[in-house]
Amino acid sequence: MKILQPPRRRLTILASALSVALAGSMALALPETPGDVAPAQAADASTFVPPSFSELVERVKPAVVNVSIKGTKQGKSGSLSRGFVMPEIPGGPPFGDMFRHFFEDLPGQLPGDGTKHEFRAAGSGFIVTSDGYVVTSDHVIEHADEIEVILHDGERYPAVVRGRDPKTDLALLKIEPASELPYVEFGDSDAAKVGEWVVAVGNPFGLGGTVTAGIISARGRDIRSGPYDDYLQVDAPINRGNSGGPLFDTRGRVIGINTAIYSPSGGNVGIGFAIPSSMAGDIVAQLRDSGHIERGWLGVQIQPVTAEVVESFGLDDRHGALVASVVPDSPAAQAGIQPGDVIRRMNNELLDDFRDLPRMVAAAEAGTQSVFEVWRRGETHELSLEIRSMTSEEDRHALRTADDTGKQPRLGIYLSELTPETRKRFGIADDVAGVLVQNVQPGSPAARAGIRTGSVIDMVDQDVVRSPDEVVARVRQAVSDKRSAVMLLVSHDGEQRFVAVRFATA
Repeated sequence: MKILQPPRRRLTILASALSVALAGSMALALPETPGDVAPAQAADASTFVPPSFSELVERVKPAVVNVSIKGTKQGKSGSLSRGFVMPEIPGGPPFGDMFRHFFEDLPGQLPGDGTKHEFRAAGSGFIVTSDGYVVTSDHVIEHADEIEVILHDGERYPAVVRGRDPKTDLALLKIEPASELPYVEFGDSDAAKVGEWVVAVGNPFGLGGTVTAGIISARGRDIRSGPYDDYLQVDAPINRGNSGGPLFDTRGRVIGINTAIYSPSGGNVGIGFAIPSSMAGDIVAQLRDSGHIERGWLGVQIQPVTAEVVESFGLDDRHGALVASVVPDSPAAQAGIQPGDVIRRMNNELLDDFRDLPRMVAAAEAGTQSVFEVWRRGETHELSLEIRSMTSEEDRHALRTADDTGKQPRLGIYLSELTPETRKRFGIADDVAGVLVQNVQPGSPAARAGIRTGSVIDMVDQDVVRSPDEVVARVRQAVSDKRSAVMLLVSHDGEQRFVAVRFATA
């Protein structure tokens, strides 16, 4: 299990290159399984009502397994975290500093001297076909040299990795059982509602076959673990070793895979996160069929449409995704999508949230034509392009999501033109164009907005600027239009993002 620990200092957001692809609405059913063995939850579709889940547990428990691994990794003085710094999410809980791997390390196996050592650990999983395909979390098996699956009846089988998808923290294992196995099926997480009962079965603290129950606390949680975050939040007790285990609805179908918890102490405090089956079902099916995941690629860096963006650009609402940059020669670039565009719809489907765009693009097959509705300078345009399949190189920087901090920025910068001397002084590449931020007034709202000395302003609102006078003119126009903020497209150290800066009130 991964753990989100609470912050002990003011948190900052570290920008990380992320791909455009995200798994969208996906088929839940796996390919047909061999043999005549029925799913473990049988055909009874009746809804179970508390206080007893005994019948449900009796049906599904035989399909839940323990995943035991042996491998090599650094001791605890070396970092085992993925390195994501966690922001506080507005309106939500203050998620912790680091997003860590969090499954059950067996004692005495991992000295803390920072060097590599052999270790043993345990997680959870569940059988999805009668011939021995097992789903678990990717972080459970990522350092494994040997993997063993332990069935409910104590039978042990060596497992091989059929496929992994670190971006969604899913992995598919294969064992060769002596006979057909009981298995469970994916349910429809999209139909699951906040407040509905759920049951988690797994291997917490090495105590196999442990059952806990609770409710769905929230949907669509973004815990900044990757580009595809869309977690179910549950209050069913989830602890070390539950990683990779199933989360069942009251019909005995898997609607989530337990993957992370928020905890100040390392134990359960009633905030757990599960990958929804709407995402996992298709990922698992692809891993079974081909051993890898193919995702569509657009080639843009996006940010959310914040209240400042709405005000500065004159939008009617916050639907869509703001384009901060476009990858050269990408499908987006070839179609004419530009920085400053707000992508509102894909194939006539409205983007309620900026994170919808990567998921929808990822779900599109390579080679398909898609139509994007783009808002630009007060006008709506329809741009058609062919979705491309993502390569490993594109995966690193195809889509980077940069969150606007919204911390009441105001102006307070000193500008100059880019010259060979200033490029050399600030390490600015020759292909970077715009206006140099020569200095930022200490403590100013611009500084609070994250604008730093040596940054380059490429656009003001949606207009390209190449001189300080152009920046000043457009800022004055924004003041004349009685707007309270202006959007600056700022690049620094190769990263580019829009920053909303509010005008000083005094």
